[in-house]
Amino acid sequence: MDYQLQGSDTFPIAVVHLDQGQAVQIESGAMIYHNGRVALEGRMNSNGKGGLGGLMSAIGRSMTSGESFFITTATATAAAGELAVAPGNPGAIRELTVDDDHQWRLNTGAFLAADATTGYKMERQSVGRALFGGTGGLFVMATHGHGTMLVSAYGDLLALDLAAADDYVVDNNHVVAWASTLDYRIEAASGAFGFTTGEGLVNHFSGSGRVYIQTRNVEALAGLVQPFLPDKSSN
Repeated sequence: MDYQLQGSDTFPIAVVHLDQGQAVQIESGAMIYHNGRVALEGRMNSNGKGGLGGLMSAIGRSMTSGESFFITTATATAAAGELAVAPGNPGAIRELTVDDDHQWRLNTGAFLAADATTGYKMERQSVGRALFGGTGGLFVMATHGHGTMLVSAYGDLLALDLAAADDYVVDNNHVVAWASTLDYRIEAASGAFGFTTGEGLVNHFSGSGRVYIQTRNVEALAGLVQPFLPDKSSN
């Protein structure tokens, strides 16, 4: 993917340059502008399925993971196509390499754009992980193919590199993406008897690979704002 990041580190956009016939996939609603040489086509986010099965898959993944019902393909209709995209959240945009040696799992809302030669599918979690929730609920996004994928974060996006002897425990709300080579489990930060530390649910990673974390927490922001919102019950 030929792209440039423009704007500030806090509010960047990705400007993608496309040759005629070249296509990229983007998150639904992520487009800011294009130069008139790009055609946009929306389709159901259905894991490659068609017909009724595809419809049910798109509905299911939207309900269980919070992902968009639709995904958009942008294709250059002439030379020098230009397309600008940005996430809904304020924060960094980073590139992930997707190939035989680098596949990833993504948290809900992390995907921004990808080459047409790569993408993601929803991967069902174990029942225990699904019930305990946090990184996508019943499903997480698993990349496939070869190419470049852009992901976004709330705040900055930092990398933690784990060696086989390392274990890292990361708050679920700070996890953006992690290498498919890593094992993980979801647990309460303070153990099985409640959330006594105020940290809530965490992801426990082990093995060798990289974890990308975001430096800010959307739920924490919501908690700060909540006391200042009007109380409907008092109206």
